[in-house]
Amino acid sequence: MPSVGAESAREDYSPGPAAGQPGSLEGTTVFRWDDPPDPDKYSVCVHCGLCLEACPTYQELGIENQSPRGRVYLIRAASEGRLPLDEALIDPVFRCLDCRACESVCPSGVQVGTLIEQARGQVFAARPARGWQGFVQRLFLQRIFPRPKRLRRLARIGRFYQRSGLARLARSTGVLNLFPSHLREMEAALPQIPATSSRELLPAQVPAQRQRRGRVALVTGCVMDVLFTDTNLATARVLARNGYEVRVPEGQVCCGALQVHAGDRETAKAMARQNIDAFLAEDVDAVIINAAGCGAAMKEYGELLRNDPAYREKAERFSRKVKDVAEFLAEVGFDPPKGRVEMTVTYHDACHLSHAQGVRQQPREILASIPGLRVVEMPDSDRCCGSAGIYNLTHPEIASPLLDRKMADVPEEAEAIVMGNPGCMMQIRAGVQRTGATRKVLHTVDILDAAYQAEEENR
Repeated sequence: MPSVGAESAREDYSPGPAAGQPGSLEGTTVFRWDDPPDPDKYSVCVHCGLCLEACPTYQELGIENQSPRGRVYLIRAASEGRLPLDEALIDPVFRCLDCRACESVCPSGVQVGTLIEQARGQVFAARPARGWQGFVQRLFLQRIFPRPKRLRRLARIGRFYQRSGLARLARSTGVLNLFPSHLREMEAALPQIPATSSRELLPAQVPAQRQRRGRVALVTGCVMDVLFTDTNLATARVLARNGYEVRVPEGQVCCGALQVHAGDRETAKAMARQNIDAFLAEDVDAVIINAAGCGAAMKEYGELLRNDPAYREKAERFSRKVKDVAEFLAEVGFDPPKGRVEMTVTYHDACHLSHAQGVRQQPREILASIPGLRVVEMPDSDRCCGSAGIYNLTHPEIASPLLDRKMADVPEEAEAIVMGNPGCMMQIRAGVQRTGATRKVLHTVDILDAAYQAEEENR
């Protein structure tokens, strides 16, 4: 993925197609490939500055070009041919967390996230990564994540590493000390990888319990599928418990969010088309997802495929069906559990759930409905934790202090931190480990499912 200091691994920028040819724009713009930043999106920015204090990178660096309005200005300048496609543009575009916090406070409704992703697509096409970096990028973005079976094989290798004694040996011999500290933290904070993925455990159809209210389809995802299998299973149980038949389409693949964030829009489009076909074929009332970043990406398939005449309308129709699990349950009405969960928790607003999807109160409604659960609000709960897909791996110099700030905001009495996104869960697990605390890191649906199970046990 393009990052600061990566220019040595790339070829020099070349102009690409001439103006008027396919994939180009008229004029002197340096954005000459498909899906350039949309003038209708950057032209509405009035540079008022309300976004500055909402932006994590600006808070950390205090540099105008590392702020939302600064990035929008740079993208506009490049679009109008006033700025070359070099590191002065590439660094700010890729240093952005794409957390969308700026969008929540912008009075003009500037879609900064979409502009950033479109600009990254131009960089990806103009300056493809070479050498080892390019190999790793292509391996994961194009050959592993789009193919669920390959991802499961990789997960099994990870499980073998964890359970065979290799992990313990690597730590005791100091081999892991050869890696940067942020990679060592993430390795230690990885959850125990299950023996079987949720796709392998879930049937194609989970019947509704009690009176059937409708039919939904479950997005099993990629990271959720292999690392958070129990949460996917809990999601299916909770939906069935609330009267919904749950379909698990065999043809679904990863949502494509990682590819969009990296600028690989063509791979993301291919994955989006496959998901659209797989889920629309199920004829369901809603497509349910429990991963905030994936939900945001799938709700924006219409934007991603807006220039595809064969899929534009289908993408819009699909995106209207996508619902975060908490959003859906609050919307249709869920059965308040009677089982008790005696615990004090705090809630972290994942960026792509709160800022990108506007889902804030619904998870809190669910938590408030659980007997015995005490919820303590976290200050600045919607400030990014630094995960941002794989940002914590590519930009640890920003992600690490953001994580420290997040952990400092966790109320002292909280026994668990609850959220709705796997990337945040792994990042905050690393933060819990860093602080030496014993707090649990849980998904909202995990606690609701536990309450339902406690209710069944007490019957």
